[in-house]
Amino acid sequence: MKIATFNVNNVNRRLPNLLAWLKRAKPDIACLQELKAADDAFPAAELRRAGYHAVWQGQKTWNGVAILGRKAEPVLTRKGLPGDRSDVQSRYIEAAVKGLIVGCLYAPNGNPQPGPKFDYKLDWLRRLQRHAKSLLKSGAPVVLAGDYNIVPTDFDIYSLRSWKDDALVQPAPRAAFGKLLAQGWTDSLRTLHPDRPMYTFWDYKRHRWERDGGLRLDHLLLSPDLAPRLKRGGVDREERGRESPSDHAPAWIELK
Repeated sequence: MKIATFNVNNVNRRLPNLLAWLKRAKPDIACLQELKAADDAFPAAELRRAGYHAVWQGQKTWNGVAILGRKAEPVLTRKGLPGDRSDVQSRYIEAAVKGLIVGCLYAPNGNPQPGPKFDYKLDWLRRLQRHAKSLLKSGAPVVLAGDYNIVPTDFDIYSLRSWKDDALVQPAPRAAFGKLLAQGWTDSLRTLHPDRPMYTFWDYKRHRWERDGGLRLDHLLLSPDLAPRLKRGGVDREERGRESPSDHAPAWIELK
C-alpha cells in the first residue's frame, strides 16, 4: 500500500500537476494540504474521473485539507482537531480508508514569531499531541501525514543562516514534534533514510530549488503497529521542477 502527502498550494490552480502526478505515482491514499478552495470549489469530479474518491474540508483563499482513496471511498471520521471550538481554520481531516485511520494535517506556519500566530501554532500542536495520544490508545492502525511546518532538526534544512528567526526551526515546535515521537510514533522518512536530508519544500525565492536549498516539512508518522510494515519511501523531487509547481514535493511511503 502506497501512502503519500502533498501540499499542493492551490488545488485548482495546480490541478493539472496533481492529476499528472496521481497518474504517474498511483498512491493508494493521498493526503493533500493547502487546497486554497472553498468546499464547493474542490475538484471532486475531476479526481473521481482519475480514479480517486475524496473527503475534504476546504477554506476559501487559505488552508484546506483532503484525503484521497484510489478506487476506495474514504469514510470521514473527523474534521478539525478537538479542544478549541472557536478554531475555524481548515487544518485537519481524518478518515478510515483501506483498513487504516488516516489523519491529514496542515499545521500553522507560525510566522511572524513571537506573536499571536506563533502562539496559535503552539496551541494547535498541543491539541495535535493530545489527539494523537488518543488515537494510539484506540489501538487502530494510524498514519498522521501532512505538512507539519516543522523542521525537526538542523539536518532537515540546507542552512539555518537565513531561517534562524523563522517559526519553522524554533525550539518549541521542534520539541512538539519530539513529543509526538516520544508517544511512540515513527518518523517514516527519517527511519528509512537516516543519512539523507529528504527535503520536501523549496521556497520560490532566491533560486532555492535550483540551489537545492530545501527543508523537510512534510512527514508521515506511523502508529507502532504499522512501523514494522514500513517497506520503502521517498520524495518525488521532480514534481518541484515542473511548470507552475507547488513549493512542496510529494512525500510517500509503502507499507507491506
